[in-house]
Amino acid sequence: MFETGVRYQMYHAFALFAAAWGWARWQSRVLAAAGGLFVAGIVLFSGSLYLLALTGERWLGAVTPLGGLMFLAGWGALIVGVARGNSIRS
Repeated sequence: MFETGVRYQMYHAFALFAAAWGWARWQSRVLAAAGGLFVAGIVLFSGSLYLLALTGERWLGAVTPLGGLMFLAGWGALIVGVARGNSIRS
């Protein structure tokens, strides 16, 4: 569980950099939201897995899917923000 939390945190740290790059380029609220969603996903998904691995508290497993939803929403917002930004510049 701990390894999965670390892996997803690393992947989404890169996604957070992509959202920050897009926001710096286009100043889009959607890209700012994507960054916030990625942070929330890291805290909820990876954080719950870390705590679950370290404490064994099984109820923390119920929090993990909420982080996954934040990740999915973040990816959607990133895609929409980049698509809108590219259409403005084209």
